Amino acid sequence: MNIKKPKIKKIKIDLPKVLQVLPALNTGGVERGAVDVAIELKKRGAVPMVVSSGGHYESLLKRHGIMHVKLPVDSKNPLTMILNIFRLKKIIDIYNIDLVHARSRAPAWSAYYAAKKMGVKFVTTFHGTYNFSNNLKRFYNSIMTRGDKVIAVSKHIADHIKKFYEIKKKTIETIHRGVDISMFDPNSISQGRIDTVMKKFSLPVDKSIILLPGRITRWKGHLSLIRAMGEIKEKDCICLFVGPTNKKNTGYQKEILDMAAKYDVTNQVYIYDSCNDMPALYKIAHVTVSASTDPEAFGRVMAEAGAIGCPVVATNHGGAVEIIKGEKTGWLYDLEDTKGMAAALDKALSCSKTKRMEISRAARKHIKENFSNDMMLEKIINLYRSLYKKK
Repeated sequence: MNIKKPKIKKIKIDLPKVLQVLPALNTGGVERGAVDVAIELKKRGAVPMVVSSGGHYESLLKRHGIMHVKLPVDSKNPLTMILNIFRLKKIIDIYNIDLVHARSRAPAWSAYYAAKKMGVKFVTTFHGTYNFSNNLKRFYNSIMTRGDKVIAVSKHIADHIKKFYEIKKKTIETIHRGVDISMFDPNSISQGRIDTVMKKFSLPVDKSIILLPGRITRWKGHLSLIRAMGEIKEKDCICLFVGPTNKKNTGYQKEILDMAAKYDVTNQVYIYDSCNDMPALYKIAHVTVSASTDPEAFGRVMAEAGAIGCPVVATNHGGAVEIIKGEKTGWLYDLEDTKGMAAALDKALSCSKTKRMEISRAARKHIKENFSNDMMLEKIINLYRSLYKKK
């Protein structure tokens, strides 16, 4: 790592120089959030920096003139983590960093000690529940509670932190993850975009479409949805599972297809590993489902679908409770209640055009007023500003 001390132009600004540290910059909610914060800081005249092991979003940072330093902060090797402390200390010193924001556990350990040694503010974002089965794992997770401020991405996560970790309540700041309202604006989606997606997935125009987006992994609840499809009254529908798959383990995909055969819905279930126009797909769908068997920390899929105005059916736990307002913006069902899930799907698929429009408007209004990207950025930057003024 060869870093030369730059000539930094002095600018009178009430924002700190922020260094965000995260494992990688590949596509994902954590990564996109870090990039959005960096871009917003840059727009406001601040000097943001990002440290990661690299990835897809490097080019986006470069286009916005934001410095990215590539380090192996994704490593959980103890020796590498110790070396990263010294590497991060050097960056903090050379670039006169005022605040370090860590977004994941392995890099947070290095970032915490680097920030502490250099006497700068330290912030973390608690992006998930970080499950633990023993005290050692719980201790490893606890680094995310050591910030001068700890951002929880939902009230559900804030409650989880208070329940399982020793932390002052005033340290926790609940800042929901945000949705780009302009990107998920139903009025901005042209018929051409809809036609392209319909053609790509060979979607019929005469059937209702149930959409479950997300990684093809067991806890996302694909099997629960197939069981519910065997119970629903509306049989003239198809179900799309759209999300990244584990190329090394196709056993779960086979299990999904076997379950579909068992419930006689084989011809209604389709698995795709990606869609490059999710806003259009949400608009096409008659209902979006979040069937997660473990509570979602936030529930980006539900927020995106709501922003488009697509009704949502979701498990009644985790972030879903904050995003879905029962029967006003969607429907909630209890975990493992197949009949309840089927009943919710029937309501979503059979509601009148007037009722659907009512739900769509309410959902979009709720997301815009509570979970917009602009709101998230404003809250995070105000948090940075408040810590900067306390120096």
